[in-house]
Amino acid sequence: MDKQVSSRSTKEKALRLNLDDKKYGTIVEIGAGQEVARNFFVAGAAAGTIAKTMSAYDMKFSDAIYGVQQNGRYVSKGRVLAMMEQEYDLVVERVADVRSRSSRYFSYAATVAAKSFNKDNECHAWCGVRVQMYPGAEPSNIVVHVRMFDDNAEDQQHALGIIGVNLIYGSYYYFEDPKKLIDSLTDNMKANRVEIDSIEFQGPYFEDIDNKAKNIHLIRSWKTRAVMFKPDGSIGVPAEMLYKKNVLTIRGSFKPVTKLNVDMIEQGQKAFAEHEGVDKDNTILIAEISLNDLQGNDANMSEKDILERVRLLNLLGYNVLVSDYTRYFSLRAYFRQFTNLQIGIVVGMANIKQIFDVEFYRGLEGGILEGFGKLFPDNTRLFVYPELDDKGVLNDLSNVTVPANLRYLYRHLLDNGFIKGIETSNIELFSIYSREILKQLARGSDEWQQALPDIVAEEVIKHNLFGYKASRK
Repeated sequence: MDKQVSSRSTKEKALRLNLDDKKYGTIVEIGAGQEVARNFFVAGAAAGTIAKTMSAYDMKFSDAIYGVQQNGRYVSKGRVLAMMEQEYDLVVERVADVRSRSSRYFSYAATVAAKSFNKDNECHAWCGVRVQMYPGAEPSNIVVHVRMFDDNAEDQQHALGIIGVNLIYGSYYYFEDPKKLIDSLTDNMKANRVEIDSIEFQGPYFEDIDNKAKNIHLIRSWKTRAVMFKPDGSIGVPAEMLYKKNVLTIRGSFKPVTKLNVDMIEQGQKAFAEHEGVDKDNTILIAEISLNDLQGNDANMSEKDILERVRLLNLLGYNVLVSDYTRYFSLRAYFRQFTNLQIGIVVGMANIKQIFDVEFYRGLEGGILEGFGKLFPDNTRLFVYPELDDKGVLNDLSNVTVPANLRYLYRHLLDNGFIKGIETSNIELFSIYSREILKQLARGSDEWQQALPDIVAEEVIKHNLFGYKASRK
């Protein structure tokens, strides 16, 4: 269930804004009715707050008003920014000279792909508010990406109406506490109707805000199950990044990312590329960090800790997914929402042992069979990296031991290519253990540096990451 931070109803929020004659602006909505504007009108006294409402549904009208965005999309971040900026400039230009100097202006915009009649389309929206945080200030923006899960357009419109009021209200009353603003976005809404998988604070008032950290908070405030970061560090929208892509992912703590991690990824890439339809141009590689592993190792990690790991992975050119998924089949289901192409998951031998442990499926009605049915239904494969045991013996899929009652299931997955072994490029990599590296960092030795990619080691030293202490030579 979503956190609730306000006892005010949607109508009460709209009325409070309407009764404050210092707040004044425009609401423009394309693609899902005018539900946000309707909430303000139903609340009463809207004339003191709403300068104009508009819905330029026709594409040519919309292009004539807001221009044609570079990517040509109508439901896009570029389009909602253009709408916000133009409408804000218009309201200030037309009324600033006649209204009180204590006025604080805003423009709210939404561009939406709601449920189409008799179609199974992706239902999502870009919503944003451009607002003065105090009279005379340069405006700042808050932009969110929303996915809608109601099965009809009317309910989706209703949900977006609530989110829009919450966003405008939060921009005025919670702007000094972005986490509280995020928590409030689904006030007065039942759980599982929407997902907010991206938020960005822009402009002079938010210059010191770390947008990456605020997107991590989307997970912890139950607005989404996962957020994505592009290699350049910017916030990604999963539906856009994964659309019609083959997906190869590896889960890890990456604290810090090591040469062993990199080799697992590279060997997985080689194996994945052998499959039909997989090439560099249509494949996305993702390093995934779970906040919800079964051992609870990362459940309470700080945002700073998470973002250090994300930044180092980005430096190596990887897309990063931060999620709260525990089991691999849930991760696969997440990717399958956005693509019907190949999905590859790179794992270690320890993960294979876990996957064949019936205790891993505690709480599932169908137990391990249900888990495997959800993990391997279509175009999904595990690529398994070997390990070196305490006796120096290399263990791979040829000598995996599974419980006797599961050996035929294992054989089935192996013979049909659902599980495939990959090789190591250097057996010396097996001497790398993240927990040992952390100990070495803490005691100020230099031996850990050989275990990390050069650029990662440099960043650890430069920024004193993961408890690093300079050598005491």
